[in-house]
Parts: sequence; C-alpha cells; structure tokens
Amino acid sequence: MKTRSLYLIGAAVTLMSILYACKKDNNSNNGTSSADLQTQSDDQTQVTNENDAIVNDVNTVLSSQTTVSGASVNPGYQQGIATQGADTVKSYICDATVTLDTTTTTYKLTISYNGSNCALTRTRKGTVVVSWTKGQAWHTKGAVVTVDIQNLKITRIRDGKSITINGTHTYTNVNGGSLYDLAMGKISSVTHTITSDNMSITFDNGTTRTWHIARMRVYTVVNQGLLITQTGTHTDGNITGISEWGDNRWGNSFENVITTPLTVDQNCNWRLTGGAIETIRPLVTTTLTFGLDSSGNPTGCPGDGVYYFKLVWEGGGKTYTFILPY
Repeated sequence: MKTRSLYLIGAAVTLMSILYACKKDNNSNNGTSSADLQTQSDDQTQVTNENDAIVNDVNTVLSSQTTVSGASVNPGYQQGIATQGADTVKSYICDATVTLDTTTTTYKLTISYNGSNCALTRTRKGTVVVSWTKGQAWHTKGAVVTVDIQNLKITRIRDGKSITINGTHTYTNVNGGSLYDLAMGKISSVTHTITSDNMSITFDNGTTRTWHIARMRVYTVVNQGLLITQTGTHTDGNITGISEWGDNRWGNSFENVITTPLTVDQNCNWRLTGGAIETIRPLVTTTLTFGLDSSGNPTGCPGDGVYYFKLVWEGGGKTYTFILPY
C-alpha cells in the first residue's frame, strides 16, 4: 500500500463513530431537551471523529519511518536540520510537521499541528507526541507505543465549534505486521487496540470532562480494498463491547457499546458503511445505526453521496428519533 493510501484512511475515518450519552440524574434540567440531545450527539461525534483522526495520523507517521516500523525500505524518512536532538522528517499529514528524536533510549515522534485548513472542514492546533522504547519495531507482535495528546484544539469550519483534547493513549499492535504488509498480501490482517483512562475533553462552553477509551481495530483486505472493522473491548459487569465511557458536558454519565462492528470500506470511498452503537443505562436506551438512506433503511454504497444514521432515544416515557446525514 502506498503511504498516500495510509493517509487517506486518516481522512476517511474521521467519520468513524457517533456516540450518545444518557441521563445520570433524572431530576436534572440539563441535557434532557430535544436540542440538548442533539448537542450531546454532536459533541460526541466531534470528539470520537477527531480521536479516530489522531489514531490514523499516528499510524501514518509510524508506518513511514524506518526507525519505527523496521521496514527494509523507508518510504518517508527525509533528513532535516537537527534541532536540539530532533530531526525534521517528511510528513504525510497535510496540516502538521513531524520531528523524530532518537537521542535517548526513549524514541519520540512529535506531530505539530499548524492550524491550517487543508482538510477544508476543520483546523487543528496542538501537539501529539508518540514515544516507544529504543529497539522496538512497530510491526512486531505486541509492540506498544504511548501517544501523549497535548492541548490539541480542533475548530470546525462550518460553525466555529471547538474542542480541546489532552491525555495519554496506549496503542498496541496485537498480532504484528503493518498495513504495508497487509496490502502486499504478506499477512491476512492487522489488529490494533487503543486504550486510555485519562482523555480530557474541554468543550466550547468551558466545561472539562474525562473520557475512557477501549477500542480494537482490525484491518483486512476485501475485494482488493482495505476494510477497517472497529469494536469495543471494555467490560462493565455483564455489559461487554464498551468502546467509550465517561461524562458529557452536563456531567451526565454514558457507556457506549458497539453492538454491531463499525466498518469503513475503501471500496466505498473510505466511507463508514455500517454498524450500530447502543447506550445501556437504567430507564434509558439509545440506539444508533449507520449505513442507511434518508428514510432510515439499509442502503448500498452511495459513492460520494450521502449516508444517514438513525438515532433513537427512549427514556422517562419519551422517545426521540433523528435521521441525519454523515
């Protein structure tokens, strides 16, 4: 797979997932109106989309550096001018520069987002630092990297809405291999896990909340195109498949369960083609289904056209239904 294809994954999977929160306190006046429900959904859409974009950017920089990937051919390294032990390397991320520091036993790749609008949908300003132990190759089975997100502010162009992300994530290459190996037919799949217990989200109203993440991504090739399948890996009591949990901007708790794996298909222009997420709490049930037409029925690949998701919220004797494009 060409490195450009790896970057296209990052551009596409920003639409990967929409979450939804449920009420923790039924007496609260916040987060219960129809408008609040849509705000909660939009908050969590933006957070999860941008977290998925970070995952893809990290995969891009890890795959393009010989020092990290252990590849016999280095598709991306470009020696720059050393500055305090860090060398500028070639970046395949349109709104960021990348530096590589190998002067200590802990190697670091730093992604510095410059605030440009190259994606035409949002700007990003802040830093992501990827670190790993010297001598570890990312393609090795069980390889682990630490991803430290530092004051990454994302501002959406269409309405100016912003979020700021901080926190540390852990990425693990479960079964070994790289996306390049997968595309070349050397292996049948690549599995990565993404976990975090301290991701801090600051919303545009000034509130800050902590989220937890537990996701698994499996990359395969279907009909000569890459298929990305995403599931949740956390368990809480008898609830399995939890992918995110925490509090929304009003302080109401949520747990999201991926009940049907979320899929992104290269053969459908890197679109989110299906899957379902459910929020399970006493007295409240939220179901979100992807890959639909404007009437809420399953549909085939629309190419560059519009997919829709259906969100159904039930609780306290009320039901809200939204069918919206993505």
